[in-house]
Amino acid sequence: MLRRRLRSPAAWRETVDLFAILTAASLPWSTSLAGIFNALMLLCMVPFLDLRSFLQSLRRPICAAPIALVVLALVGTLWSDAAWGARFYAVNPTVKLLVLPVLLYHFERSPRGHWVFIAFLVSCALLSLMSWLVAFYPNLALKTDPAERGIFVKNYIDQSQEFALCAVALAYPIVMLLREKRYWLAALLTALALSFFVNMVFVVVSRTALVTIPIMFGVFALLHLRGRSIAIISAALLVGAFLAWQASPHLRQTAERFAGDYRGYVERGEPTSMGLRLEFWRKSLGFFAEAPIMGHGTGSTRGLFERVATPSGQYQASAEVIGNPHNQTLNVAVQWGLIGIAILYAIWILHLLLFRGEGLADWIGLLVVVQNVFTSLFNSHLFDFHEGWMYVIGVGVAGGMVIRARQGGAKPGEAGS
Repeated sequence: MLRRRLRSPAAWRETVDLFAILTAASLPWSTSLAGIFNALMLLCMVPFLDLRSFLQSLRRPICAAPIALVVLALVGTLWSDAAWGARFYAVNPTVKLLVLPVLLYHFERSPRGHWVFIAFLVSCALLSLMSWLVAFYPNLALKTDPAERGIFVKNYIDQSQEFALCAVALAYPIVMLLREKRYWLAALLTALALSFFVNMVFVVVSRTALVTIPIMFGVFALLHLRGRSIAIISAALLVGAFLAWQASPHLRQTAERFAGDYRGYVERGEPTSMGLRLEFWRKSLGFFAEAPIMGHGTGSTRGLFERVATPSGQYQASAEVIGNPHNQTLNVAVQWGLIGIAILYAIWILHLLLFRGEGLADWIGLLVVVQNVFTSLFNSHLFDFHEGWMYVIGVGVAGGMVIRARQGGAKPGEAGS
């Protein structure tokens, strides 16, 4: 039986599906496990990979654009002034994009893509429970930073990204179930979505999530709701937001830090969270103006910040040195100029256009891209490990499911099952 399975392409495809599911399930908990399962997934694709068909699939713009950004990062090492170690280190965040065409190719042929999303949802639900436990019993946390309340592993930005994505993604199946009058299952998913929001309201939430969640809901309302439904749900959300604001001191404190951080930076030049971002963006725009077409080269960002930093002994935002300007566009612009920006925006636009249809896979893929685009205003989330892999897995799996359905390889509704 073992020999037969080793010779069976179907058995190898099932194994690839299994490791993809394990990668998604482990991502909220461990970077190491996610990396191991992802490597095993790629390894299991090799024995029966149709190389000719795979190479043909790479010609599609949705695959070629991510590959082009990786190639640009490699070529950009040639005109960078940074040390070679820093140049290749800066290439590393882009390499994950090479997995995206592989996932598109595989899940275009696999009927098990929905299990990847179920695994991620269940894993995030368990992490939410653990977050509550850690909030009341901090000694259970694997994190050693006492300031990050309710964080068992990783950090509050990653956790908020996961919970926000899961909560808003559940809006589509809830609405579809209500239209089908399957009220009990709709109520169960509603309770699960609310559990993510309650955690963010009363335990911990990132300010990036506070900004992007309304945008994500707005996209859903425009695509899937009628005018009357939009008005009713908007009113309900406003009431819910008001009650959450009144009931949660933590939520008020998180929101009020916006104004305090801004004043501290403008009036005294303090290195507050918002102040540092404004300082990084201001300097990055200057670096971009110096080399607008090709940029300063891969890995050049830290050296540029060191060049213009004020003396480090001062408690000033201008003294900070960083290799990541906390904005995806500026991160690309400083290193690769307008050429890099064009490729970056092509990736986002092409992937947005991929998810123009109906169905759960289209909704999840669209939501992943929208979330990445708007959170990348405040972070370099396409290059960050956690959020970058959320993008690669979400777009790769959902995109493969959508292409499979459109080509008639799936039964009606399978892509959204």
